[in-house]
Amino acid sequence: MPLPPVLTVRELPAAELHSMRLDGELYPLADGWCVIDEFEGPAHRARAVRGERSERLIAELGTAAWVWGATPVLPHPTEFCVDLGARARLRVSPLVRVRELVLDPGDRVDLGVGAVTSRVRTAVDLARFRERLSDEDAASVIELARQGGFGLAECRELLNRRRNLSQKRRALDRLAQLL
Repeated sequence: MPLPPVLTVRELPAAELHSMRLDGELYPLADGWCVIDEFEGPAHRARAVRGERSERLIAELGTAAWVWGATPVLPHPTEFCVDLGARARLRVSPLVRVRELVLDPGDRVDLGVGAVTSRVRTAVDLARFRERLSDEDAASVIELARQGGFGLAECRELLNRRRNLSQKRRALDRLAQLL
């Protein structure tokens, strides 16, 4: 029976996963393990970063940028959100940040075994919620826009869907400089 492309302790015991890594069959990826001959893509990263956590978690901000391949480094702690309507009761961990958000249709992309905020939502949220937009975050916003084929107009449209958004002006100023 072939192995799934991303393994966790749900599929195999931790000792066996480590043994397979030592044998050169797997490599670690976030909270999962990938088969060595598998081409790693967003679906692999989404599954690996979610690991054994709730399926209601949606990768966001820097974690979503990593899932999309817009940054090479997975942030620590990892950043997730849950839709406000999900009514999730999640355990808090110092290794994970979870926020409750209102997500519109199209803000969430399901990658089969893990969910992530869309590229445009990720770029807007990075510009909006980072106290200081680091060079890495700025590069992620630019790369997300390149991958997703969107620009300032699409970001502005997303921000204008709702009234009285906090940090809207800051996000628009940052996005205008970057895009």
